[in-house]
Amino acid sequence: MSQVHLIDHPLVQHKLTLMRRKEASTNSFRRMLGELSTLMAYEITRDMPLQDIEIETPMETMTGKVIDGKKLVLVSILRAGNGFLDGMLNVVPGARIGHIGLYRDPQTLQPVEYYFKMPSEMAERDIIVVDPMLATGNSAAAAVARLKQLSPKSIKFMCLLAAPEGIATMQKAHPDVAIYTAAIDRELDSHGYILPGLGDAGDRIFGTK
Repeated sequence: MSQVHLIDHPLVQHKLTLMRRKEASTNSFRRMLGELSTLMAYEITRDMPLQDIEIETPMETMTGKVIDGKKLVLVSILRAGNGFLDGMLNVVPGARIGHIGLYRDPQTLQPVEYYFKMPSEMAERDIIVVDPMLATGNSAAAAVARLKQLSPKSIKFMCLLAAPEGIATMQKAHPDVAIYTAAIDRELDSHGYILPGLGDAGDRIFGTK
């Protein structure tokens, strides 16, 4: 089964609580999301592979460690996933960026892809898929399925909040994909919103209704 990693660092939990408040402004929500995603990026990149290289310090020659392999790819599920990117790039500024756009078909209620743009040589790269909310899990599962067609080295999924229903969907569809989240909330309401949640993440990031 997928591993679920709850990132319970005190700074992560503090910022998440401030973001949940309905009176948080768009500016403060966006700023705290950037700060929080930077903190979460440290955890999700903890096991990145390293290689030894020889360098010259001002004093002498030494063997140091650098990240091994092709550049990491951060894949944003549009549009709310874009709110994660700037904060994560503070930690891995050399990462490549991919985007996938999905909408829910009103008849079938299944996700439909409308945009897909990825860097080259994906078969040699590790991927982190980012989306603030793992609610039903249908969009996340569809995004990961599409990415698996490119045969990447690995895929991880990072979100702010996860509902038990979304975790179950991901674990059933992709038991090999680890999930990193700052909180596992209680449930979904009848409209598919996470409770207690924080509302629509995209609207709060971009100041839309």
